[in-house]
Amino acid sequence: MSLSFVLGGVRSGKSRYAEAILGYRYDVTYLAAGARPADPVADPEWAARVAFHQASRQKTWRTIETTDLVGQLSAPGGPLLIDCLGTWLTALVDQAGAWGNPRAASLLLHREGTALLAALRETSRRVVIVSNEVGLSLVPLTPSGRVFQDELGRLNARVADAADSVFLVVAGRVIDLTGAPRVDLQHGREWGSQDSPAPTEPPQDTRVGTSTPQDAP
Repeated sequence: MSLSFVLGGVRSGKSRYAEAILGYRYDVTYLAAGARPADPVADPEWAARVAFHQASRQKTWRTIETTDLVGQLSAPGGPLLIDCLGTWLTALVDQAGAWGNPRAASLLLHREGTALLAALRETSRRVVIVSNEVGLSLVPLTPSGRVFQDELGRLNARVADAADSVFLVVAGRVIDLTGAPRVDLQHGREWGSQDSPAPTEPPQDTRVGTSTPQDAP
């Protein structure tokens, strides 16, 4: 497995950067993970968002709308671009009808996240995952909203820990977090700066439209 993880807020450029990582590949499968169908009549704003993302993808890429990320990771094939973990978790809770039961939602999301991590470790496919950075958001007013924020934050940390490279996109600028110190979220312990010495090589250019080292043709 070779895994890149791209985080960012709304309209940060995270999806565009994730697409740029695999921009030189023609055989990418784009997994719209849990995205709800675009209905231009019922929700024209959402339909416009979907159309914008579709237009930005390579014409040769295949798009699949699914919540079965484990199944896709287990199948043989070319690179996968998963966009995004936030819509995936939302769809899982929708399908289970668990928004009114925060405890059930929390258990469901933790279980599905664990299965996803196991599949990521087993897959032989090149994978790029996009997710929302929820740690900078306001704390939701509802219990279900807080469960979603907490579980997505935890899943982000677990995926980042398993990833070969991690990028944070803010206002169209890309920050490479791959070699950054990490925090033990269970015990509040920080490590990385001493346990894992920082690389001596200068950082690669990570602007949109350039190839990252692991994907250079």
